Amino acid sequence: MRCPFCRHSDCRVIDSREVEDGQATRRRRSCAACGKRFTTVEEAVLAVVKRSGVTEPFSRDKVVSGVRRACQGRPVDEDALQQLAHRVEEAVRAGGTAELPSHEVGLAILGPLKELDEVAYLRFASVYRSFSSIEDFEKEIADLREAAAGEAAEPRDREARDPVARRTGAGRGEATRE
Repeated sequence: MRCPFCRHSDCRVIDSREVEDGQATRRRRSCAACGKRFTTVEEAVLAVVKRSGVTEPFSRDKVVSGVRRACQGRPVDEDALQQLAHRVEEAVRAGGTAELPSHEVGLAILGPLKELDEVAYLRFASVYRSFSSIEDFEKEIADLREAAAGEAAEPRDREARDPVARRTGAGRGEATRE
């Protein structure tokens, strides 16, 4: 590491800290020649390999723009898109690889997008899973309905186990009566 003041190549690390939830390392350094201190930030670069073979850095903005197209005309705000992009980046970085195919980024988007908006999910999935027929859409819709039915059954199961919840309506968003 060269000193930004005197360009001397010998410096020592005084302090190291993780920043951005462990995605980068901030190091405080001191130059051995001039004694001045400076800070460096080290960040692992996550590269995406496109179908053409070209490699480019991962971009949250590209994730947001792709999802925004799928959400066109849907009641999804910009903050939700930014949070989705953050979740996707965390998931991709957690994979531990420095390079990954663009197709895997698209697949990493599907889970959070399914939670955000089912119609946008279907639009996006049709591209990344290469739907080729109406049957592909029908199967995906059936899977969504089955998952929704499973989630709807959970509160009823709780009421069956808890007689107080059953009598008072607790857990269904109803006010309890005394």
